[in-house]
Amino acid sequence: MATAAARIPTHVLTGFLGSGKTTLLNRLLQDPALGDCAVLINEFGAVGVDHHLVDRVEGDMVLLASGCICCTVRGDLAEALRALYARREAGTVPAFARVVIETTGLADPVPVLATLMFDRILQNHFAVGSVVTTIDALNGAVNLQEFPVCRKQATSADLLVLTKLDLAEAQAGLRLRQELQALNPAAQVLRADAATDLAALLVTAPDPQSPAPGVALARSTAGSLRSSFFATGTTAETAPASTGIHGDIHSFVLQIPQAMDWTVFGIWLSLLLHAHGERVLRVKGLLQVQGAHTPVVVHGVQQLVYPPTHLARWPDGPRQSELVFIVRGLEQAAVEASLQSYLLRFA
Repeated sequence: MATAAARIPTHVLTGFLGSGKTTLLNRLLQDPALGDCAVLINEFGAVGVDHHLVDRVEGDMVLLASGCICCTVRGDLAEALRALYARREAGTVPAFARVVIETTGLADPVPVLATLMFDRILQNHFAVGSVVTTIDALNGAVNLQEFPVCRKQATSADLLVLTKLDLAEAQAGLRLRQELQALNPAAQVLRADAATDLAALLVTAPDPQSPAPGVALARSTAGSLRSSFFATGTTAETAPASTGIHGDIHSFVLQIPQAMDWTVFGIWLSLLLHAHGERVLRVKGLLQVQGAHTPVVVHGVQQLVYPPTHLARWPDGPRQSELVFIVRGLEQAAVEASLQSYLLRFA
């Protein structure tokens, strides 16, 4: 096994649905100090969207303007890391000095850490770095109460990053900070606008003599994780969504080939979230809008819809609207029928 200094520090960026992981990642990748970074984005659902918001991906990998390597994980995380390291050794990608893994919003970070610690090949080349968890100041308190995986993400963190403080009341942000400090007293709590401090943390290599709280948590559950991990060859975050894993939370994709009227779609989405906002955990997608030459990005979390943005160009593949929903207790057929009915009614 390589020495700790020779192994590549690998950090985990996690956080519940809509907590601002991709926004934070975009900001961090603009820091020149992270120009020697490789980023792996793992997405929930059949069709991913987050990697298009970081940059356009050619195949499964792209070299960003900052010098970072960005690629998507469609299958087993260990396999993706081994393939990325092989490309580094072959000289087909720049010799990155650190890795950031962005997990899905429903991922338990412990299996990711266990992958890094117990995979016999990975442990020769990669060292577990810091676990960074984003917490949404607007919905974080409710999510911590209702979703065990959100609490697991918070308790696994070395660093807790509070996002959307500008949208939340000052007292709510203060109470959330106090709750997080009580839940995970070993973690540092930062505001999302303190990105300089976070970038410095990711640049710093982990101290092998002082395991982080996330590493300690992985070690404490290693017995059960290790046997199931090597038996299945997958991790919890790459397993397909089912009621056995995430209760009644599941994802689906709506693909609409025809260009849509923006006003009609906006009214439909507003009515959907007004009626079922608490059950629509996340909606994100690329829209083909009438009169627009590039895709429009829509992004909503429960009853909060963000201002739409435009991508500079279409990604590879068919030019059609693709909406990824992560819901609790809603059926795809009902949502799809509702949208199609609205589009036909106002065509």
